[in-house]
Amino acid sequence: MSSLADTLRDRRQKLASLIDFPVILWSGSDTPRNFPANIYPFRASSHFLYFAGLPLPNAAIRLEGGKLELFIDDPAPSSALWHGEMPKREEIAAQIGAESARTLSELKHRGSNAASIPVQNYRTTLVQSQVLQRNISSPYDLDGIDRELARAIVTLRLSHDAGALAELRKAAAVSVAAHKAGMAATPNAKIEAEVRAAMESVFIAHNMTTAYNSIVTVHGEVLHNEQYHHPLQPGDLLLVDVGGETPTGWAADITRTWPVSGKFSPTQRDIYDVVLAAHDACIAKIRPGVEYRDIHLLAATVIAEGLVDLGILQGNPQDLVEIDAHALFFPHGIGHLLGLDVHDMEDLGDLAGYEEGRSRSDRFGLGYLRLNRPLQSGMLVTIEPGFYQVPPILNNASDRAKYQDVVNWERLAQFADVRGIRIEDDVLVTDTGSEVLTTTLPNDAETIENLVNEG
Repeated sequence: MSSLADTLRDRRQKLASLIDFPVILWSGSDTPRNFPANIYPFRASSHFLYFAGLPLPNAAIRLEGGKLELFIDDPAPSSALWHGEMPKREEIAAQIGAESARTLSELKHRGSNAASIPVQNYRTTLVQSQVLQRNISSPYDLDGIDRELARAIVTLRLSHDAGALAELRKAAAVSVAAHKAGMAATPNAKIEAEVRAAMESVFIAHNMTTAYNSIVTVHGEVLHNEQYHHPLQPGDLLLVDVGGETPTGWAADITRTWPVSGKFSPTQRDIYDVVLAAHDACIAKIRPGVEYRDIHLLAATVIAEGLVDLGILQGNPQDLVEIDAHALFFPHGIGHLLGLDVHDMEDLGDLAGYEEGRSRSDRFGLGYLRLNRPLQSGMLVTIEPGFYQVPPILNNASDRAKYQDVVNWERLAQFADVRGIRIEDDVLVTDTGSEVLTTTLPNDAETIENLVNEG
């Protein structure tokens, strides 16, 4: 098995084959919560992590011709009192296979003609501008060699190497365990926060963090709900979107929806099975060369078919998708890239998600699609269809007028106990098809019910 240094050496040599100019990447710095010594948990820039491998605060690397120089200051002697003995610069350099290790002050003489990507940390972007002697502002509007660098990084990070996949599998396995802990905790939990606590304790026990703010909610119609005070009551569905992140930054992203009581109502089960059918159909179609947009439209069509069968929508499913009627209940995209970022490389806008020459659609049913390019081997994507009753959408006067002939509003009212259902798994594109990294977490309704009841 390759060492970290070997993995990183291979990545920077691949980068050198794509560009012919030097690159400097910064990790970022600590951010105080209030007074300087009380800081938020540090998270290094993902672009830095990809080539440096370790979450080093206040560090930079210079890449050129396949070689890596590390720039980081040794800890002040007084820091040992508060933080213990920390690795010295030369020790870190050996661990990551750096050709040299220097102080940060030496970096100011090495910025000429170097490309970079802005770190989302204001203090660091000021340093970047000073070292590079030019303005560095936003990763969303890169030009010149910075844009060339971003495109090269996208090329590398779209397909995961063996080192990345080993970390991604760890994140997936611990996230599966966290979801099982959440299901087991539900029967004795009084509010959402107790289920969240049971799940996040699994990450802490594995020295991981959450890859994003956990969603543990009985209000699944709020897509990114980050409130946890609502009581859990019989008849509620609990939508749980929780994923872990390894110490070196690699993410998982899983959603399950389960009944608080341990038993889906007939209406909840009907909708759940529609969402699961879309989920399964999409995964069955994943292989290299398939357009991710077509995977999204397949999910939309399966959901439309299911809603027609249930009497909620009226008409031909393909025609309903053409007019975006499905988006009344499934307004977001089928998923996204997954890697060092939970929405991988979205700090670059749509540069990674959208094939060159493509841009976001203005269609109601396609505008939130985060990935629009052909799938390729080594790519990790999420598949996460859903059904939601979002009041601002369903009560919108123009939407109701536009879709008045295709929605049976009286029939829809019979499904009032379904606020939101989402089922999400992490799917690796292989040479011949796909592998679900989160497959050990069941998603069929009966097993979900059993896992909750066994709690």
